[in-house]
Amino acid sequence: MADQTSDLPATELWVERTGTRRYTGRSSRGAEVLIGSESVEGVFTPGELLKIALAACSGMSSDFPLSRRLGDDYDATIRVSGAADRETEVYPHLEEEMILDLSELDADARDRLIALVERSVDKVCTVGRTLKAGTKISLAITAED
Repeated sequence: MADQTSDLPATELWVERTGTRRYTGRSSRGAEVLIGSESVEGVFTPGELLKIALAACSGMSSDFPLSRRLGDDYDATIRVSGAADRETEVYPHLEEEMILDLSELDADARDRLIALVERSVDKVCTVGRTLKAGTKISLAITAED
């Protein structure tokens, strides 16, 4: 299947500081997300955004097989958790739980669909694949005069 998004211009992403340990994440498509420390109400921490990105990616990666089998209006909730190891400042283990109503399926159909969803997520969830593989990150500091 060809990537249908390859012809679209790359979305620009950036954060702007709005206060002490407060930022607003922005995209060139007009999206915004409030980011800050745990002590700030109404914001996501960067770690929470990482977890949400993982859960959303799993949901989106399984959307096609699930909608094909359960219908376009199926409900899904993906919970994600995992505590940070503050000694090493990493999340050593993230756990996802996808909650679906599969009551209309018999046991064999349920098992086949679960296996298909697992394969779909493993194959196309870019966030999960990146976290599992690790990634190189480069930081450049630009001084404005």
